[in-house]
Amino acid sequence: MTQQDLNHDIIIAAGRRVLEIEGSALTAFANTLDASFAAAVDQMMNVKGRVIVCGIGKSGHVARKIAATLASTGTPSQFLHASEAAHGDLGMVTTDDCVLVLSNSGETTELSDVIRYTRRYRIPLIGMASRTDSTLLKASDIALLLPRAQEACPTGLAPTTSTTLTMALGDALAVAIMERRGFTPEKFHQFHPGGALGVQLVAVGEVMHRGRDMPVVSADTSMRETLLEMTSKGFGIAGVIDAAGRLQGVITDGDLRRNMDTLLSQSAGEVATSDPLTIAPDALVSAALGMMNNPDRPATCLFVVDPGDEAGAPVGVIHVHDALRAGVK
Repeated sequence: MTQQDLNHDIIIAAGRRVLEIEGSALTAFANTLDASFAAAVDQMMNVKGRVIVCGIGKSGHVARKIAATLASTGTPSQFLHASEAAHGDLGMVTTDDCVLVLSNSGETTELSDVIRYTRRYRIPLIGMASRTDSTLLKASDIALLLPRAQEACPTGLAPTTSTTLTMALGDALAVAIMERRGFTPEKFHQFHPGGALGVQLVAVGEVMHRGRDMPVVSADTSMRETLLEMTSKGFGIAGVIDAAGRLQGVITDGDLRRNMDTLLSQSAGEVATSDPLTIAPDALVSAALGMMNNPDRPATCLFVVDPGDEAGAPVGVIHVHDALRAGVK
């Protein structure tokens, strides 16, 4: 074994040790959650204003992340830097808000102004710290106790395991609130319209073609006119509707080939394949693409039908190219 290989083994062992220490701490922490956690979720869910998340130092960085997670999952939230609070930023905190304060020791000096402000104006205070007798937890309406876990660094001083536990508890609060609210992927998309997340959460109704752009004919339309409709709209298909406007079938290239000998003497209703594939307008484009790529029944287009519409009329059509242009793969 070379010296470089030996060095790499030492580095990998150090990394594994850190992950094992922090992983064990998280597992043990999960078994200690109690009624105070549920009370914090209730308080944050029912707040009229926002959840103000406050901290300083490493806890400040974690607080900023927790605030961002809450905001992106439907809970109005804002980060408050403890040092800036005493210099005017306390003005962003209202009596309609609740305040979540993070401090491993619970004795961080810079937090004192925030704590006093919440007590003076009776603003609900949720404290997150590792000491039950700390100033923060004793002052809090709801106390979330962090375990006194071993830090993963060799000196036992650098915030490592403690910040991991704090961030994980923030995630647990956010996810519990999401589940209580029934937060859906469609709602998630409202807060993540950009980037890779936004692309994967685009709804069919956002990219489908509507109205006159839809290739639709009635069942008694001649195939000569149907072919003109298919050609002019450029989708390679035509939807066939009955007298009530319901989608009763779809004509594809395959239907044209199967009826080639007598095609022009037939009506659209006679050529169409019944029971066409359809999708709802609020379904994700990724789901539509999955349907079109199904090897058992491949398709290049889907008609969009609102399942809540008793008439069952098509409201749009989506082509595989629409999904690709939206960035869905």
